[in-house]
Amino acid sequence: MKYLLTVRRAMLLATTCALLQHGGLVLAGEGAGSADSVPVVGTRPAMNALTPQPVAAALQAVAAPASGVGAGSDAQGNVAELMQMIHDSQLTELRTTYNGSYGASLFFYPQEMTYYVALFQDKHFWRVIKSQDDVRAEAVYAGFVQQTAQLAEVEIRRAQLQAQKAFIEDVIALSEDRAKRLQADLNVARTQQARVNDYQRQTQTEAVALRAEKEKAQVQLRQVQNEVLQLQRQSESGLPAPR
Repeated sequence: MKYLLTVRRAMLLATTCALLQHGGLVLAGEGAGSADSVPVVGTRPAMNALTPQPVAAALQAVAAPASGVGAGSDAQGNVAELMQMIHDSQLTELRTTYNGSYGASLFFYPQEMTYYVALFQDKHFWRVIKSQDDVRAEAVYAGFVQQTAQLAEVEIRRAQLQAQKAFIEDVIALSEDRAKRLQADLNVARTQQARVNDYQRQTQTEAVALRAEKEKAQVQLRQVQNEVLQLQRQSESGLPAPR
């Protein structure tokens, strides 16, 4: 048994040496035959002259999204993908909530059982989360809805204050118009009152004058009546008295 193990080891060693020598000759032959195609250090070979190993290419493709740039591009891609799918009417809108100009929507893509959760402001998409987990999609949607409520607080308060300011300005305008109307009526009343006072004074003066003229006329009337009575007596003197 010990002899057999020794022979087997010797055979394996010889085979290994032969393979190493053959590989060296092959590499040397390839190096001599393709010296012109080997890239020179410091130069960039043509893309069609390089053939990357499939495994290395796959690893690079998998590792790319994990980098910072890849992650940003993927997030931006979700926004562009959602906009295109909405444009092509491929999505079903499950939920939408508005708070001011902010909103959150939950879309569903039936063909791939995929959910898209979008956060937007003034109809411009802000964030888009893509998931095939309905529970996570609902949770993200609920978080976005809460975020829209928080973001819209200032906007809603501003709208309320703006409406209150406009209402107060309208009340001020109505009050000023009412004050102008009352002032105009007061001016008319004062002017008319002045005219009435003048008329009263004039009428009072005329009444005094008329009273004096009336008394004077009454005195004159009595004088005339006395004179008529005397003349009548004189004209009837010597005649029988009336029955």
